[in-house]
Amino acid sequence: MAPLKSKIKLKGRLKRYMQTSLYLGFILAAVNLAVYLLSVPAGVIISCFVLFYFTVVISLQLYNRPVIMNELVSFATQYGQVQKVLLRELEIPYAVLDDEGRIIWTNQSFEKVVHKEKGYRKSITSLFPSITREKLPDEIEFVEMDVAFEDRNYVAKMRKIAMREMVDSSVIIEADNYDGFLIAFYLFDETALKIALQEVDDQSLAVGMIYLDNYEEALESVEEVRRSLLIALIDRKVNKYIAALDGICKKTEKDKYMIVLRKKATELLKESKFDLLDDVKTVNIGNEMAVTISIGVGLNGLSYAQNYEFARNAIDLALGRGGDQAVVKTPENVIYFGGKSQQVEKNTRVKARVKAQALREIITSKERVLIMGHRVADVDSFGAAVGIYRIATTLERKASIVLNDVSTSLQPIVDLFKSHEEYKEDMIIGSQQAIEMAGSNTVLVVVDVNKPSITECPDLLRLCKSIVVLDHHRQGTEVIENATLSYVEAYASSACEMVSEILQYIGQSIHITAEEADCMYSGIIIDTNNFMSKAGVRTFEAAAFLRRNGADVTRVRKLFRENATEYKAKADAVSQAEIYRSSFAISTCTSEDIQSPTVVGAQAANELLNIKGVKASFVLTEYQNQIFVSARSIDEVNVQVIMEKMGGGGHLGIAGCQLSDVSIFEGIGILKGTLDKMIAEGDLLAD
Repeated sequence: MAPLKSKIKLKGRLKRYMQTSLYLGFILAAVNLAVYLLSVPAGVIISCFVLFYFTVVISLQLYNRPVIMNELVSFATQYGQVQKVLLRELEIPYAVLDDEGRIIWTNQSFEKVVHKEKGYRKSITSLFPSITREKLPDEIEFVEMDVAFEDRNYVAKMRKIAMREMVDSSVIIEADNYDGFLIAFYLFDETALKIALQEVDDQSLAVGMIYLDNYEEALESVEEVRRSLLIALIDRKVNKYIAALDGICKKTEKDKYMIVLRKKATELLKESKFDLLDDVKTVNIGNEMAVTISIGVGLNGLSYAQNYEFARNAIDLALGRGGDQAVVKTPENVIYFGGKSQQVEKNTRVKARVKAQALREIITSKERVLIMGHRVADVDSFGAAVGIYRIATTLERKASIVLNDVSTSLQPIVDLFKSHEEYKEDMIIGSQQAIEMAGSNTVLVVVDVNKPSITECPDLLRLCKSIVVLDHHRQGTEVIENATLSYVEAYASSACEMVSEILQYIGQSIHITAEEADCMYSGIIIDTNNFMSKAGVRTFEAAAFLRRNGADVTRVRKLFRENATEYKAKADAVSQAEIYRSSFAISTCTSEDIQSPTVVGAQAANELLNIKGVKASFVLTEYQNQIFVSARSIDEVNVQVIMEKMGGGGHLGIAGCQLSDVSIFEGIGILKGTLDKMIAEGDLLAD
């Protein structure tokens, strides 16, 4: 067998360089022939030189070629060894994996990081559980991901190395169309970088606002000579609290503060669940009414100005949800804290008068008015819509109420208007007709809802440029944006109460029919549970106004008499209730032979509150392939917060949600899980 050196042949530039002397010899031989033509003696002399030249060149070629080949082989061997040593001692942790993620080879740095000896051959997943088989490079050539090991953070980079060329050139392996590959695995330690970035992030500024919810009312409940002391104590409490967080607090108005904090301080506020909300309530110098505050914080914005805008939006949300709570707004989400007390009713009607005048101007500037409430409309939603309809017709504008499905409880009231000759056929229309009527010269009035997704016809919000929102529910994250006029008062008992107040300030010429008065009075009756919940001074004043305009209590009572099937269904729901964790009544309501089971479920939830020890009641009803949850409480539990955890919302004492793609038993499980989690986190108290 010939030695390896004899099998190796030169090629490329080195081969041409070694053959250059031979090429020059051939040129010299050609010149020798030309000299023979000129002089034979001179040609003989040059021939001798050419012969000597070829002898020397060939001798050197035969002598030096083995030496050169030996040097090349030696260099290649040493070069490969150097590369192997350098890779083995490379400071970057490096490993080679097969296409299944099993470790084939590691360098010293990798072994030091993972605390494994040389020769470790298990899967990379055994070291880094987050790197699963699906995350290895296969279809793509390069993968990069964050991994953690012990207390360090790394960026893992994996590159696919195809093996086809290596197999094709191998003399011991034969495989046609081989698609196997290896994976080069690198680890880059970014622990220090992430700590530095986190420190910078913690030091970034957050902007906040603190409003006193019931400033005027609290001052009125204390003697005049002691009012300045009450204000001073509140100022001291707020300033001391913010100073303890290394923040800045500046009083901008008599009942407003602006605060600047580090982002790290806001995390402390979240951990304490904004206990400043409860601390302020402890300020008492004889005032009959406890002072409550609302807090709005904005952070993670692209600029200080954006954080300020987030803080403004957050405080608006806190106030719109009833006050006595904190809201933290970031570009990604909104987080709520507190909200455990009922919002105090405002004694002044100035705001109602201002909103009434603004509504009048908006309606008179358009030719047509469309009015809609929430999906599966109730009496309050329809009653408020009827009130707005009366305002629009009084101002000589075309008006229509958007109503698709009419529930059993609402049907008697709707029939009052459909059978009355005074009202036109287009008073009540469907969504499709409304979409055809919508345009630039149409104003859309949304009543009893401020969540776009559950309105009667969400498309109208996009088609109408002028939008008015009248609602009494606490605001959530999803709200109707870009409303020309928004009047949201969480203290109001019902939308009908708000519309009744507005009616009194629209103008002297307005005339309400007995049917309209009955309809709005019914809305107040239903939402206050016969004036037993959320009924304030202004609620009774609104009811008195409607009574003066022809509302009849006896007629209203007859409208809401139940049939035997619905009454039995409600009784069954009450009798089958489970008292969960000694505080929460949970039951289900059947939907068989009942046209409006959700209404019956809500009534059953109200009845369950009459049981001693029950802090909140929940009734689940299966209707239209969804699970409707009606939640009720008196004053001990904020059911709105519970329902928001499940994707719904509402009031402190009246709330609900809708669950899709679950059975009624799964819905009960979700509800119980939510209650358990909130109790564990301290958001709910159970006996």
